[in-house]
Amino acid sequence: MSCEHLICAQCAGPVVEGRCPVCRAGREKLHDQGWGGISPALVVMVLIALLFLTLALKHLAGG
Repeated sequence: MSCEHLICAQCAGPVVEGRCPVCRAGREKLHDQGWGGISPALVVMVLIALLFLTLALKHLAGG
C-alpha cells in the first residue's frame, strides 16, 4: 500500500506531503515495512527453519 493517493482527515492534504503530525505519522507507518520490505516475523520464521535444518543435518551426519 502507498500513501500517494491518501488524504489526511486532519489537514485535508495529501499524506505523502506530510503537512501535519498526523500525515507524517501515517506516512511513517506505511513506509515502515521492516528490513527492506520483509516483515520481522518472516525473518524470524526463516531463522527458525534454518536452525531446524542445521540440527537435522547434524543429526543425520552422526554428529
